[in-house]
Amino acid sequence: MKKLLCVCLLVAGCGGTKVATPQEQLDAQLSAMLTGAALVGQSTTWKKQGLSGEERYSIDGMTKVTGKTWLLRTRMKLGGTEVPLPVPVTIEWAGDTPMIQLTDVAMPGGPYSARVLLYKDQYAGTWLGPGRGGQLFGKIVR
Repeated sequence: MKKLLCVCLLVAGCGGTKVATPQEQLDAQLSAMLTGAALVGQSTTWKKQGLSGEERYSIDGMTKVTGKTWLLRTRMKLGGTEVPLPVPVTIEWAGDTPMIQLTDVAMPGGPYSARVLLYKDQYAGTWLGPGRGGQLFGKIVR
């Protein structure tokens, strides 16, 4: 009887540790990669040849809201002043590679759409705004 009680106590004690699922591990890696980071790079536009000057998208943090929906807490420069801007995004996965997806998200300057892949401290993607669009790429800097 004592042996049975000891076995039951050991089994009960071991059940408290939760092992993260592969998706939870990927989500944690993504959050660690982007929290406190900036996407620093350049973009192109359809209407103009060449590259933009340096662009910077600062991400203070991110929270998984539900399923594939996340809220990025970003900062954006508007007229020389940096303002906080919460941006709801969908994160899709291609294996271990996350893609940030925005579709007609209301932001200053009009609704924007984008598809941006993130891989090993780099990003690349496409963007669309009212009557304009192009590509963007650069490094993820912490």
